[in-house]
Amino acid sequence: MASKTLQMFSLFCSVLFLQLHFSAGQSAVQSAYWFPDSGIEAEDIDSTLFTHLFCAFADLDANSNQVTVSSSNSGPFSQFTQTVQQKNPNVKTLLSIGGGNSDTTAFASMASQASSRKSFIDSSIKLARNYGFHGLDLDWEYPETAAHMSNLRLLFNEWRAAVAADAKATGKPALLLTAAVYYAPRVNGVDYPIQAIANGLDWINLMAYDFYDPTRSQVTNSHAALYDPAGQVSGDYGVGAWIKAGLGSKKLVLGLPFYGYAWRLVNANNHGLYAPANGAVGPESGAMGFNQIRNFITQNNAPVVYNATVVTNYCYSGTTWIGYDGTRTVSTKVSYAKQKRLLGYFAWHVAADENWALSKAAKQAWGA
Repeated sequence: MASKTLQMFSLFCSVLFLQLHFSAGQSAVQSAYWFPDSGIEAEDIDSTLFTHLFCAFADLDANSNQVTVSSSNSGPFSQFTQTVQQKNPNVKTLLSIGGGNSDTTAFASMASQASSRKSFIDSSIKLARNYGFHGLDLDWEYPETAAHMSNLRLLFNEWRAAVAADAKATGKPALLLTAAVYYAPRVNGVDYPIQAIANGLDWINLMAYDFYDPTRSQVTNSHAALYDPAGQVSGDYGVGAWIKAGLGSKKLVLGLPFYGYAWRLVNANNHGLYAPANGAVGPESGAMGFNQIRNFITQNNAPVVYNATVVTNYCYSGTTWIGYDGTRTVSTKVSYAKQKRLLGYFAWHVAADENWALSKAAKQAWGA
């Protein structure tokens, strides 16, 4: 009886710890991702514009299931927190693991067994502590089956328990845990583990962009529309779907793309939204950073249009049409996030900004 009472007390303390951890919460998240080859050094980031910065990406070793950092990234990653805190001592940093170019099968394999999940979790915490990060971010794009999602649920639960144990053992604040996820709670026909996200993560970053690009659409379009009058492909739909699925709004952080896509118009005189197009301008998918888009506008004296129906900017010159998020679009989206009582916003990625115009617009729109 005494041992059972002790177990119940221990369970109560664990639950209370988690409740206290989350109740402290975050007043707001104004964040962005950075990576070493992005175009700017970490020391050049104006960290006063952010509450949190994500350092991308750590890797998952498919053989050991451990989180690793490449030799070329070890230096800048290990110094990242110290570097960005020189301008803003209060900014929090998170080490992001994975990314869009990572091997999704490696994540699926890691999450499938308790031993490999433990290897991932333990190594991630050790790496974060050794490098001075305040948290960890999982960017698995994307789980593909119900089994993947079930294993993701276990991973989140076990990660949270390990982080709590680490905080207790070290006496340090618990590491933040976040994940970059699909814009809606259902991807590849399967649902994210809502309860595990609510219990295990401090928040999730909704990747509310890349809905379209010139390689997948024969008409010009906003790749990050806030609204979709004709359907469900929008940031607003994603936010509503996550909340409807049972996740609180304070667990949601809205994604802002600091880049756009360049379409090639079929007819230079038909240059509106949903105009016929036949591929990308430039390499691969036609992706362009906001700084590059601003240069294009200046060099070509390109007209700039703001569409309030879907909330997007676009510009055009000749047969080139570029859809993107300008300062007005960013301000509108951030105001939306605040009105919806979301936790905040994040940007991919900080180096694509131009003289901090988008970052400043976002911070001003959020306000105090």
